[in-house]
Amino acid sequence: MAVTLESPESAGCATEQGELSSRAAAEAYIGGVCFKLGPPALIGAELEWLTVHGECSASGPSAAPRPQLSVLADALGPYAPRSIAPDSPALALPGGSRVTLEPGGQIELSSAPYGAAAQLCDRLRDDARLLRELLESRSIRTVSVAADADRRPKRLLQLPRYRAMERSFGGIGPFGKLMMCNTAATQVSVDAGADRADVIARWTALYAVGPALLAAFACSPALRGAPPGTWASQRMRAWLRLDNTRTRPPVLDWSDPVAAYARWALDVPLLCVRRPDGEAEWSAPPGATFADWLSGALDDEVGRRPDTGDLDYHLTTLFPPVRASGHLEVRYIDAQPGDGWTVPVHVFDALMSSPSVVAEASAIAAPLAGRWIDAARYGLADPDIRACAVALLRLAAEHTASDEAARAVESAAERCHRGRTPTEDGLEHAPSPELPGVAT
Repeated sequence: MAVTLESPESAGCATEQGELSSRAAAEAYIGGVCFKLGPPALIGAELEWLTVHGECSASGPSAAPRPQLSVLADALGPYAPRSIAPDSPALALPGGSRVTLEPGGQIELSSAPYGAAAQLCDRLRDDARLLRELLESRSIRTVSVAADADRRPKRLLQLPRYRAMERSFGGIGPFGKLMMCNTAATQVSVDAGADRADVIARWTALYAVGPALLAAFACSPALRGAPPGTWASQRMRAWLRLDNTRTRPPVLDWSDPVAAYARWALDVPLLCVRRPDGEAEWSAPPGATFADWLSGALDDEVGRRPDTGDLDYHLTTLFPPVRASGHLEVRYIDAQPGDGWTVPVHVFDALMSSPSVVAEASAIAAPLAGRWIDAARYGLADPDIRACAVALLRLAAEHTASDEAARAVESAAERCHRGRTPTEDGLEHAPSPELPGVAT
């Protein structure tokens, strides 16, 4: 299992490029590469942090300049991603994690996959410690927040992908650039399933539990540059608002996610079209979908038909709450303070631990299915969402692989029962949003 999709500099090259003869062939290809079948055994994670250069500021944790890319590359040495150091060997850290960079200078670790959540956490924790040491050697600090409350969004990476992305999202509203440059997440990846029925059950569960667990781990009430409004997760608000066509698939209508995901992916508008080396602009014809390109409707504008490499790349430009990437990539959890990211890792490991637990989690969360906006806006202030979050965390605590993990998850359940966010122990933040007419 690969934990993340390819990094921007190599995405689209994961498979041998070949012709796509028809829409049916493209849908079959997507089903094969996005949902790898096999006994669920592995788990992985991706951690993201904001970065700042220089001393801490009393005005806010991220109230310091973004580091220059050259300084980041120097600090990372042989671990630097090729997006900022084209000649870098881009080595994995000793625990197997690889370093990548987001457009606004956020740094991320993509773990290797492991057979046990405890092993994943140990290795990823060691790699995160080494990453901090490397960065601190050049006075760069990581900031464990999910949204930048102090700085205006500024894109550092000048890759054609991100120029096209900023231009496309900029025509919709402010949330695209905010997402790209000023947010950070904790992502967890699990295997898709043993067979088609298992995939359907696991996919359904990960979407059903999403609103409640989004609220349980929401800790980004402030995001500089966001329109007015009080939200528990400004990070998720940005994701949900930046481009509905690629961030909100109609999963409640999908009885077969393998086939439906393929159909949906082909009908999402192109975010960019890869061009030959040396061409700086990767803009796509406005509103044109991959299916349009495949059918020949873009022959005049693009000058060629897409191949499997283009389709691989298009799949990296889809940002649903759960993304099919061979495995299932959970994308709705805010970056957690400190080492708090270990808790959602253990939660998803436990909730996906057996078909019976998957089914029970789905049943608990079913009444909240699709309530993404409410969860991002109100978080635990909504009593129904809070009750569901507590029930899911207590179910997870019963099925963790170790007593230590069970205690951590049970502690999170108790925190949610009290309506407290992960950052409320000693960290300054905005007050919890209030639901009209609801006592909190």
